[in-house]
Amino acid sequence: MTKQKILIVDDEPLARGRLRRLAEDLPDYQVCGEAEDGNAALARVAELQPDILLLDIRMPGLDGMEVAAHLNKLSTPPAIIFCTAYDSYAIQAFDVQALAYLLKPVRKQALEEALARAGRVNRVQLQALSNELPDNSASRDDAESEQLAVRSHRGTELIDIAGIRYCQADQKYVTIHHSRGEAVSDYTLKELENAYPRQLLRIHRNTLVGVRFIQALKRTAEGHNLVALRDDLGELQVSRRHASNVRQWLQGQLPG
Repeated sequence: MTKQKILIVDDEPLARGRLRRLAEDLPDYQVCGEAEDGNAALARVAELQPDILLLDIRMPGLDGMEVAAHLNKLSTPPAIIFCTAYDSYAIQAFDVQALAYLLKPVRKQALEEALARAGRVNRVQLQALSNELPDNSASRDDAESEQLAVRSHRGTELIDIAGIRYCQADQKYVTIHHSRGEAVSDYTLKELENAYPRQLLRIHRNTLVGVRFIQALKRTAEGHNLVALRDDLGELQVSRRHASNVRQWLQGQLPG
């Protein structure tokens, strides 16, 4: 398999060296070059055509955000993973289509997970590809492409809203179970429910479920209600208070 090419952009030589060592320890990637500032980064991208950028934010000349904005104008931009000492740019980072936001010192596991995501078609490329499809294939709810930024000890993770199977509250935190695993978030269920009312359905005071994964509403011999998830992903308890909401949603999916 052809290795993914990585360009490292950071104004600190020690930071570039650390990222190079971490990346070169991973078998499916190769570091094709380095750049010490934003202007050099754009020149190196044009020269080397990397698949992935490990990009610092605060740099002389063009900063990382400006570099990302320039690159996103390309027809096939490289995937961007920000590696920075500052957590205050996370939301802005996703406005420029970053796939991940890692805090320094970057951990090997966090980098490996971010690179694995970057190896897939990035969001800008996906949109470009979908624009080439026939209208009936490309047409879909824009909400399916929405993403949620969740901060964790590994940095900030992007979760596809359409891939959320369910969210469960436990004391102060909410665990989001999604198609790539799970993430612990400090969002409340109410915040998630209000932000994504068409994608997440309340089934219990401590549970939201992704409507795309609802298969059926079942009733046990003991009289308890359960939501069965598609693809044998299990069952979730439904409170009596919210059972009617699930029934109503299911009835709305019936043809005609």
